[in-house]
Amino acid sequence: MTSPTLIRIGVMGAHSTGKSLLMRRIEMELRGQGVAVARTGNLGRRAALVPLPKMQHHTAASTTWIIATGIADEIAAAARLEEGPVQVVLADRACWDALAYYRAALEWRQQLAPRAERESVQQLASAHGYKYDLLLATVLDPDVPVEPKSERKPDYDPRYRTLVDRHTHEVLREENIRHVRITSDPASQDLAIEHALQLSMTEAPV
Repeated sequence: MTSPTLIRIGVMGAHSTGKSLLMRRIEMELRGQGVAVARTGNLGRRAALVPLPKMQHHTAASTTWIIATGIADEIAAAARLEEGPVQVVLADRACWDALAYYRAALEWRQQLAPRAERESVQQLASAHGYKYDLLLATVLDPDVPVEPKSERKPDYDPRYRTLVDRHTHEVLREENIRHVRITSDPASQDLAIEHALQLSMTEAPV
């Protein structure tokens, strides 16, 4: 049984823009304040074990898997009772994230998917996407270096990463979703963390 005042915080944005690090910082701050928090994650690594297209090769099927698995993870996280009822769930890759990656993949391939497939993915993301109490969206800074070329994954493509960033913010604008933009500026990240803490400490009983 979950807390009636469960807070859901999600993050989305292009890869290597600090999403996971941001969520880990929020998690540590909340735990330090005595808030029972659960964080989801590792969707990318788990997806690598599934024989479905990845990154710029995403399809409606692979995107559906990402969204559905992420939703299931969030539900399971909220149901944990090891340390008492969970008060805050941190979703590392909110469901809107997968929709942006899918749209970016279609543009990267210059492909128009069947309308039924596009609408199916959209509806699945929408069904859960409005449940976040706070949504954080990272902004790609092309001047910030990513991992060295020798350590990059074989499917890394800088143009696709740029497309993901653009579609991330287009999805948010089209759906009129309230969110907090986070740049590479440490002050921007600190403000986002403070925003998450204020929401959690105000709404979640400690």
